[in-house]
Amino acid sequence: MEPPKNAGPGSEPERGGPGAADQSKGAVDLSKNEADPSAVHKAVVASAIGNCVEWFDFGVFSAGVMTAIIGTVFFPEGASGSASLRSFALIAAAFLARPFGGMFFGPMGDKLGRKRVLATTILLMSGSTFMIGILPGYDTIGIAAPLLLLLVRLVQGFSTGGEYGGAATMIAEYAPTRRRGFFGSFLELGTLTGYILGAGFVLLMDLALTTEAMHSWGWRIPFLLSLPLGLVGLYVRTRIEDTPTFQRMEEAGKKAQSPLKETLEHYWRVILMLIGIVFLLNVADYTLLTFMPSYLVDFLEMNETTAQLITIGVEAVMITVIVPLGALSDRIGRKPLLMTAAIGYVLLSWPAFALMQTDNAFGVAFGYAIVGGLLVLILAVIAATFPAMFPTKVRYGAFAIGYNISTSIFGGTAAVLVGSLIDVTGSNYIPAYYLMIAGLVALIPIMKIRETAGVPIEEAGAEPAPVPAGSGAGSRS
Repeated sequence: MEPPKNAGPGSEPERGGPGAADQSKGAVDLSKNEADPSAVHKAVVASAIGNCVEWFDFGVFSAGVMTAIIGTVFFPEGASGSASLRSFALIAAAFLARPFGGMFFGPMGDKLGRKRVLATTILLMSGSTFMIGILPGYDTIGIAAPLLLLLVRLVQGFSTGGEYGGAATMIAEYAPTRRRGFFGSFLELGTLTGYILGAGFVLLMDLALTTEAMHSWGWRIPFLLSLPLGLVGLYVRTRIEDTPTFQRMEEAGKKAQSPLKETLEHYWRVILMLIGIVFLLNVADYTLLTFMPSYLVDFLEMNETTAQLITIGVEAVMITVIVPLGALSDRIGRKPLLMTAAIGYVLLSWPAFALMQTDNAFGVAFGYAIVGGLLVLILAVIAATFPAMFPTKVRYGAFAIGYNISTSIFGGTAAVLVGSLIDVTGSNYIPAYYLMIAGLVALIPIMKIRETAGVPIEEAGAEPAPVPAGSGAGSRS
């Protein structure tokens, strides 16, 4: 997962990219105050591994066979709703805690530093996922089983609420200005890698074990693996310094005295724009990564193994293109990719789901790939885009609050809402309609936000908007 060694701030700027203009003509020297390349690489790995742990959990929990097992093991026989919908309800419940985690950990990261908070969140995330693997089921402790599982999921959601904003901020504040899109894409590379690891391990377990063994004890093993993953992440995070941007702000005595108050008083409009963009991100992300494996099995009646292979295959292709797309955003800007994705979801969601209604596995895979291809355009740039919407003194908290409010409302509920509406209406096109609505909503804030490619992170989020160095992508609004 480590970026190429020649990708640091000392490397030659790409032709035509932001800041590529002759610096002798007045452009800002972007190498000033930028971190050593080896420190950038460590920060990228330290940040991405937390996302990997988070999405390992989702990859395991949302796998078609796993949702059915969880919904059976922890609930009484004859409980309302399908086993998969009960599992999705637990996913949604965990998201209720995310805004509280964002409001708690985010401002703390602005006050105490990014590093300390991120060390805490990764330990809580991996520990709570591990706990699922050792919880007794309903047959052993009765009603306490789903209640304990709910509690663990709430802890997981609370810690995750402080994770993503801090990880994205860490990369954005470490990355050299001209390569922020490139390095930021590695955060979502961690997302896709974690999801594939989780879903892939469940698939291997399901193929290797008998149905009885998988339902009896095999399902626990993937959850238990999250703890060693988290400990590796904790080790990496404790071996890096806090971001140079935060350290300079701290030395200058410019930290916000009350980050949460200042965030809510002065940056609520920008937070609302963030919520609107994250609406599309979450509907697409959680529909694709948590709902679709069960959608293919429960609603399209596809074989579980085939459904998992299609899901993992599309995710693998997304992994191969996400970093080049991040690098592309350093050349042309973040907004063109975001606009393409939003318009694409409006125009292509229905055709994509029409392809999935065919009995042909290749047609299903192609429709799935359309949805995933549009999603990766967003994933490639969000870690470079969202932190740059806010100034350093409130960046972690403002990002975490806006991101997690939107994720709680639209991300965690996506699978339950879409699945329930399909049950009620009988239409397998409900996910397409939801994606089309999300695309339309996101278009407005995407058009309104400033282009920050080429803008040094310490100037990003300032009023008025700083002028990007050079004549590249950052000069557009």
